[in-house]
Order: sequence, then C-alpha cells, then structure tokens
Amino acid sequence: MSHLLEVKDLEVKFALRFGELTAIDGVSFTLDKRDRLGIVGESGAGKSVTGFAIINLLSKPGYISAGKILFEGQELNRLPEEEMRKIRGNRISMIFQDPMMTLNPVLTISTQMVETVLAHQDVSKADALDIALEKLKKVYIPSPEKRLSQYPHECSGGMRQRIVVAIALLTNPSLIIADEPSTALDVTIQAEIMDLLLELCETGDMGLILITHDLAVVSQVTEKVAVMYAGKIVETGSTEAVIHYPKHPYTQGLIKALPGSLQPGSRLNQIPGMMPTLTDIPRGCAFHPRCTISDTVCQMEVPALISVGDHDRMIACHMVGKTIP
Repeated sequence: MSHLLEVKDLEVKFALRFGELTAIDGVSFTLDKRDRLGIVGESGAGKSVTGFAIINLLSKPGYISAGKILFEGQELNRLPEEEMRKIRGNRISMIFQDPMMTLNPVLTISTQMVETVLAHQDVSKADALDIALEKLKKVYIPSPEKRLSQYPHECSGGMRQRIVVAIALLTNPSLIIADEPSTALDVTIQAEIMDLLLELCETGDMGLILITHDLAVVSQVTEKVAVMYAGKIVETGSTEAVIHYPKHPYTQGLIKALPGSLQPGSRLNQIPGMMPTLTDIPRGCAFHPRCTISDTVCQMEVPALISVGDHDRMIACHMVGKTIP
C-alpha cells in the first residue's frame, strides 16, 4: 500500500557565487491519510525549506539536488511546473505563518477565495462563491456572508488566519502543510486554530504536516514528530514517546526549555550557543558544539539515523546509550 506522501533522502542546496550550501541533508519521512506529522526545531533547522520543497516553491538559487518526493504515487520533483500547478494549491495546500502576507490587502475576501476555486475547478462564479461560503462556515467564521465582502484589514488576526485556513480547504486537498500557522496569534486564538486543524484532519480524511518551533503545539495536534537540526532529522517517533521520553540531547534540551517542565523555583533551561549557519556547519555531528555529552567521535563522524526499537523511534546520535533517560 502506497503512502499519501513519501519523502526519500531529500537534499536541498542553494547555489551561491562562492559555492553550494546544503540546507536539507537526507531528510526522509512518510505520511498517510489522516496522519498528523509535526516538524520541530529552532529557526534555521530547515523546517520551512522542507515544506517549500514538497510543493516545489523553493526560490532561486535553492533547488532539490537529490532525493524523491512522492505524492499519491507521483514523483513531484520531476513534474514540469505546469503539472505542478495542478497539484499545488489543489491537492496540496499550504498555510503560511503570516496571514497579512498571504492575503492580498487590496482585494476582498470573496474575490480571493473565488479566484482560488476558479483556478482549480471548472465551476461557475456563483458555485465558487457558494464553496467559499461553505468553507468559511467550516472554520467557524461568524457572519460569513459579511466577511466575504470585507477586506483583510477589516478582520482581526485570528479571523484572518481562519480565512487562510478556509482558502487552504477550498479544493478539498489531501494534504495540508501548515508553516507556523499560529505564531502571530495570542494563546487563546492559537489554541482555537490548532483545535480546528485537528478537527479538519479527523473529519476531512486528509494529512497534515505542522511546521513549528513550539513543542507544546505539537503535543496538542500531531501524532508523529520529526525533530530537525541543521538540515537533518535527529529524532523521530510518536509524539507521545518523543515528548515524554526524548532520547537525543537536542530534543532533551528543547523539552527542558519548556516553562511547563520546570519545578517551582528552578531556572529555565537554555541550550548553550546557537543553531549553526549553512556556511559554518560543524564537522561530525552538527550539534556537538552545544552538546553536554559529546565525545571525540561526535566531532569526527556524522551519526546515522538509526532505529532504537520502540514506538518507531529513530535517533541520530553517537551517544545514544547515554541519552536514554
């Protein structure tokens, strides 16, 4: 049985004047219908680049240099742009993190939603308007008829993000990629958007890739998680197992940095240093300069992502025996 999405050994490079930089290095994962995968990591880990690569939205000089992306049996990275347009925004939708950048400020919500439907479906304008209204109702927009005639600036931040979700649903996609969909929102609205995405996956027979730096959000919505660092997946498994029993030192550091993990009166944990830039990725394990248990082998050899035998767990760490709680 084939997967809804299969990413195999994905490699993304940026061709610059002084040479090529590797942004994504050997990333692999699968997703089935109704699966919810969280891709987690700090800024610069390669999360968003992975999402953009799936729908072939990499801006030059970025390009897919190796690997395969299979969606519903089709190899996306070999499709001509004309064919890719039939899939992007149609079978695969993407929700971007800033709704004000996604929505056109000079067009009404109605115009933007109707144009999206007409670009992918052979329906009349009246039918497209009905579909737009139905999707606004699906994301619990109050007074949806009124919203259709409004401009983006007339809606609140939470309302705009719901409209962006509604636009992503217009073509009944099989897969939604949500890139930090609630970053600019307050906690209450953020929780509502996450609950909405969860409900849509459970009732709409579609897959979800949630790209975020927030492990609390991941634990709320996803069932599988992949932790990325410097363009590689360093740990993957069920969300429950990774959140409650992290095995990679980087994942452990992320968990300990969550305010909810603190004992009363204790200081918030901080991972020393910063994510390396693409021009300065360390030799061996990229995390070793920030790791508290690294050894000589970590400085010399890149660790392979290997199975550790429980809950489909995989980890890329030479010190795996010392990281198990």
